[in-house]
Order: sequence, then C-alpha cells, then structure tokens
Amino acid sequence: MALTLSACGASNNEGGTASSPANSPSSSSGAPSDSGAAEKTVTDSMGHQVTIPANPQKVLASYLEDHLVTLGVKPVAQWSVANGIQDYLSSSLKDVPTISYDLPPESVASFAPDLILIGSASQVQNGLYDQYSKIAPTYVLGDDLIRDWRQTLLKIGELLGKSEEAKKAIEAYDAKAAAAKAKVESAIGSKSVAILWLVQKQFYMVDEKLSSGAVLYGDLGLKAPNLVTGLPESAKASWNPVTLEKLAELDADYVFLVNGDKGEGAETLKNPIWQGIPAVKAGHVYEMSSTSSWLYSGAIAGEKVMDDLTASLGIK
Repeated sequence: MALTLSACGASNNEGGTASSPANSPSSSSGAPSDSGAAEKTVTDSMGHQVTIPANPQKVLASYLEDHLVTLGVKPVAQWSVANGIQDYLSSSLKDVPTISYDLPPESVASFAPDLILIGSASQVQNGLYDQYSKIAPTYVLGDDLIRDWRQTLLKIGELLGKSEEAKKAIEAYDAKAAAAKAKVESAIGSKSVAILWLVQKQFYMVDEKLSSGAVLYGDLGLKAPNLVTGLPESAKASWNPVTLEKLAELDADYVFLVNGDKGEGAETLKNPIWQGIPAVKAGHVYEMSSTSSWLYSGAIAGEKVMDDLTASLGIK
C-alpha cells in the first residue's frame, strides 16, 4: 500500500467522450495545430531553460497520460506501479509499453524520448533532473500547476503546439459537467455524497480538491458530508486515512466506494460499524472498481467519473 500511495500522492495533485480526440491518439504528436510552430525555448517551474522541439515525436509524460490522450498524443511509454497501469486509459494506450512510476534514468533512456514532461519537482530531486535533461529536453510543470488539471492540460497543449485542442477539450468537458450537474441536482437535490477508497483494509476519504472529489464537489456542486467539510485545509488534496470508528459518524446520504480490496480486505465491509453507517443501511453505497478513473484527474478521468455517477444513480 505504501508503494501505491507514494506513487499516487504527487500525481493526484494534478488525469473520453465522442467529442474528444481521446479515443484515437496518434502514434506521435502529429503536425502542430498552432500556426508557425517552431522550436522554442521556455522556462519551466524550476527556472530551467528548456528547448522544446517544434514537433516532438516521442513524448514521455509519466502520470500525465490523460492529458496526452486528450490531445491525441500517444506517449512513448506509460506510467506503471507494481505492474499496474491507469486502466481507464487502456483502450487508448493498449500498445504503449510501461515504465516504472519512479522513472529510472536507464529506463527513460531506453525509450529515447525527444521530450520529457515531469509533474512535480519532487520527481527530479537528487540529481535526477540533470540525468533526464541529458537524455532529452526536460520540462517540470510544478506542484502549483498540476493541482489544476485544466491548467495542466493548457500548459501541455501550449508546449506541444496543441493549444486549440486543449481549449476545445476543456470546453467540451465543462459543457458535459454543466449538463450532468443539472440532472444530478434534479435527481438528488441537496443530499450529500462521500467518496471512499478502501485498500488493504484501510479507508481513505477523498476531499473536494482530489481526483473524483474535485468532480463531484467542484464540477457537479454536490454537497460534501461532515467528514469532508471537517478536514483541516492542510490535509486537503492528499489521501486522508479514516478509521471505521470515525466512519460511524459519516452523515453522507450516498457513498461511492472505490474498492481495492476484493480479497481478504473485503471482510472490512462486513464489520458491524460499516454496516451501521446510514448510507450503507439505506443501500446507497455504489462500488467502483479500483481500475476505474475515480482515483485520477484529467478530462478523460473526470468524464468517466460523471458517467459512473449518473449510471449508478439511474440518471439518464
């Protein structure tokens, strides 16, 4: 579990529909849509001067693949941890080889990327930036930027000469969110919703700044329960462990459970404390697979969360 959390931690600070190019990314970034595209030198979040190729063909952007697929770009390799991938992107990335989440320099070099995009500064500490930059131009987006997937998508679109595609994807997402918000509001009104992740017998509370929480509480305007609103600001946008005893206080009308414990840990759900939670007693718990997009951020992840939510609630 520690490996999973460490791999997801920095990433979740930052991730299709028929209206999106997500279903058919090209094997390279293709011809830039921004007119007059040319090699350019830009400054990243850490102050590095980075020369971006005019038309990068082999982009490595570990855990940023949602954004690449949204822009119609197939990465040279995709993020992986403990042999697991971002399953919700599997149809778009089925032929893309994996690379470990910690990006060993020798593995990075083996893919011969012509551009490396890194989410957080924490991923390039202890001399790693210098090692990566010797392989290919390396741009660090930065923690402030990746907390907002829209801004992340716009920045990646700018770097890859696909600004228009990024803007259109956000417009399509926001339109879908507005339509879903109206339908959900009509169906459940002001009832509250909680999102929990269960992995290795430990529950985690998803807040309004994290992955599917940003979709439900932010984009769809759903009411957060007491255990979310009571979180201190310093604890938000991270995985917040919560005990069964604390969950006994949960006042949510609906619970969406991302269940990573199909085996032994599933016994946790038979515990009398869990069974006594009002939403559980009312039959208002909707289980999502750990392979779903609920633990990730991005246009594709968010749209899939909306689809799961409306389907679970029987909203057409």
